Amino acid sequence: MYLHANAKLGLAGRLALVRAIEDGLSLKAAAVAFSVSPATAHRWWHRWLEASEEARATLACLFDRSSRPRRSPRLLAANLQERICACRRETGWGPRLVAGATGFAHSTVWKVLKRAEISRPPRAAKEPANRYEWPCPGDLLHMDVSRYARFLRPGHAVTGDRSQRSRHWMRPETRVGYDYAHAIVDDHSRLAYVELHDDEKAATVTAFVERALSFFAEHGIIAKRLMTDNGFSYVKNRSLRELLTHEGTRHLTTEPPQPRSPMRLHYRHGDMGALPESVEELLDTALVAEVTVIDPSGSPVTHPLIPLYDG
Repeated sequence: MYLHANAKLGLAGRLALVRAIEDGLSLKAAAVAFSVSPATAHRWWHRWLEASEEARATLACLFDRSSRPRRSPRLLAANLQERICACRRETGWGPRLVAGATGFAHSTVWKVLKRAEISRPPRAAKEPANRYEWPCPGDLLHMDVSRYARFLRPGHAVTGDRSQRSRHWMRPETRVGYDYAHAIVDDHSRLAYVELHDDEKAATVTAFVERALSFFAEHGIIAKRLMTDNGFSYVKNRSLRELLTHEGTRHLTTEPPQPRSPMRLHYRHGDMGALPESVEELLDTALVAEVTVIDPSGSPVTHPLIPLYDG
């Protein structure tokens, strides 16, 4: 349905207006009740009276009408319009070049192409999504890290109040850093392992991967391949390379981001990003099988295994 950008009443409001008039309200009283002019009330009421039963049933009589004139005597002939469109399709030229080739004004050519909906080149068809799933657990593990900002007090996304934004949000004492959620998920079973850390340095990544591989091994999953993006702490990490070589795990890296590329772990991180502050609430979502949090003393605190569901 086309609706004028500055329309006072939407479709439901127009229907309520005519229903009120049908119930005995005068045009002026209805206009006052719906905060519109008497002319507006008159227009919608008489369009309703003149409409057929089918138009009333579909509410087509309450749609905005086009402002295009009923007659356009100076409109270019159909055969000449087709000549312009044919030139456009054959050459792919824009309005100015087509105007030179056909002998019409540039503005005329543009209007013809716009009317025929070929004023812009068609978009190339998107490649289908490359969806896959490895046949056995451990054939491929996906690893990624997501950064979550810490805060001293919640912002407007939680409170809904934009008027209380601090004027000192850039001061060092109000910037409390980030938490980094390192995650590995099995491509086949969707069993996931997540740890929260204060950084994403090479040593942190290597230690995380070592614990994650042990976790998967405890559940009977031997990692054959590990896929990551091209992050510096992944591809330039010598200790990680030595660990994967020792474990017999092949390290794969993703191609540059494409719409067709599978982004499974990013989606799971997106789900996690919508979760609240506490690890307990993270566990309640059943997105992960186990969460390990490194406390300030450096000791890992592992929360118990929970059932994993992949909705």
